[in-house]
Amino acid sequence: MPSTARTAARDAEANPAFRLAARAGYAANGILHLLIGGLVIAVGLGAQEDSDQTGAFRALAAAPLGAAALWALAIGLVALGGWHLLQAFAPRRLSVWRRLARVLAEVPQGLVFLAIGLVSASVALGARPRAEQAAEDLSQGVLTWPIGGAILGAVGLAVAGVGIGFVWMGLRRSFHSKMRTPDGPRGFALTALGVVGFVAKGIALIVVGVLVVTAAIRVEPDTAGGLDGAVAAVVALPLGPFLACLVGLGFLAYGVFTVFRARYARLDV
Repeated sequence: MPSTARTAARDAEANPAFRLAARAGYAANGILHLLIGGLVIAVGLGAQEDSDQTGAFRALAAAPLGAAALWALAIGLVALGGWHLLQAFAPRRLSVWRRLARVLAEVPQGLVFLAIGLVSASVALGARPRAEQAAEDLSQGVLTWPIGGAILGAVGLAVAGVGIGFVWMGLRRSFHSKMRTPDGPRGFALTALGVVGFVAKGIALIVVGVLVVTAAIRVEPDTAGGLDGAVAAVVALPLGPFLACLVGLGFLAYGVFTVFRARYARLDV
């Protein structure tokens, strides 16, 4: 990365307004997970809902002042995406390999948050996207390629790998390195929320990855999907509704943890 661009990234990272926007982004991400958690529990109890990001945005759009809330989420999520991109390029004194590892860790997160923020804005403008159908359509298109099955399988393995990473971060409590955990009962409660939330989100991503790999092996694009498909797969298991409610509670825990992370996150690099 050219030194002038890196300097600009560092200047933006040090800007108090941008730091405040990044904290707002953590809060927005937490609110989004609270909405998803509520939808997952509703599905576990028998409701017919889309339990993913687009389902959460559509539910919010139907609420009073929903459009304003969607714009607020969009701004926060885009700011958080920008923050992750800065985290990839702003740090000083990193070796080539550590910088590469940081880019590989932060850039995908930044792009995901940017994309989710744009989806929130599109719903505020009146669009009604369905992530599950979009994932199936994309999988169907990929499977028509000569090596589409291998590509789709690799994507599924990558998603499952991210899920394993979330579970590992939760069990190891490695999220402590990215935040200033308060002492006493408040810190204990925040840690417990983080452990439960990271593990639950990781399990959901692992299920998504397994579904995508299954679609690649069987050449069945309808099998592939996002979080909504993963929740449906869990519900179909023995004791599935109960398990889905547990996953939903885990998402609620992750949402509460992420809202508090808005205050305690380390924004130094």
